[in-house]
Amino acid sequence: MSKLVFITGASSGIGQALALQFFRAGYRLALVARREEVIHSWAKAHGIGAEWYQIYSADVAEPGRIMAAGVRCLAEQGLPDVVLASAGISIGMDTRFASDIAVMAQTFAINNTGMAATFQPFVQKMSERGHGVLVGVASVAAIRGLPGHGAYCASKAGVVAYCESLRGELRASGVKVVTLVPGYVDTPLTQVNRYSMPFLMRPEDFAVRALTAIETGVSYRVIPWQMGVAAKLLRILPNALYDRLLQGRGRKPRIDAT
Repeated sequence: MSKLVFITGASSGIGQALALQFFRAGYRLALVARREEVIHSWAKAHGIGAEWYQIYSADVAEPGRIMAAGVRCLAEQGLPDVVLASAGISIGMDTRFASDIAVMAQTFAINNTGMAATFQPFVQKMSERGHGVLVGVASVAAIRGLPGHGAYCASKAGVVAYCESLRGELRASGVKVVTLVPGYVDTPLTQVNRYSMPFLMRPEDFAVRALTAIETGVSYRVIPWQMGVAAKLLRILPNALYDRLLQGRGRKPRIDAT
C-alpha cells in the first residue's frame, strides 16, 4: 500500500501545495480542513481521484476535534507515515488594546496547541512502529519579533521550541521531527503585507523543497536558504539598530492560513 500523509490546513496556501506535492510523490492523502467543498474542487482540478484522499472536517483551534480527526484517520486510513501540521493564522496585535489579548490567545490556540493536538493521536503508535515523521511549520518570523506581529512571532518561536523538545523526546523511538521554517510564500497569509517581501516564493516551489527536506529527515530547514541567511543577519543586529529599522510598523488584519 502507498504511504499516507496527514495534513492540516489543506484547503489553501502552503498546506494545499504540500498536499499536491505529496500526491505527486505517490502518497495517499488525509486532509484536515473546515471547507470540504474547497478540497473536493481542488482534487478534481488536479486529477486526484476519490480513492487517493479523505477529508476530515475539524477546526484546529479545538483540540478535541483535531484529535478526534486523527483517531478517525487511524481507523479509516491507517497510521500515517508523515503528519504535517500546517494550519495556522497570522493576526496583527497591539497590546495597548485589551481586545488583542484574545488575539494572542487565539493565535496560540491554533498555531501551538493545535499543532500538539494534531500530533498527539499518532505519537505513541509511530513510536511503537519504530518510524514516522512529524512536521511542524514555523516561520522566519520566529527568529526576531516584528512590531505589530507579537502574537504571530511569539507563536512561531514557540513552534520551533516545541518541535525541538519533541525531537529530543522521540529521538530513541525512530520517529523524526522536522521543523520547516518558510520565508515569504505567496499565500493569502502574506498577500495583505504592506511591506517588501524578499525572496518571495510560489507555494509550489516551497512544497518541492519542503518534501525533499521531509524525506531526507533533516531536523530543521529554512526555505529558501537565502532567507535563512538574512534572518541570521537580523538576529545578530544590535537591538538599537534593529528597533530603529523596524520602528513604525503596525498590526495587520487577520488572515487564516487554513
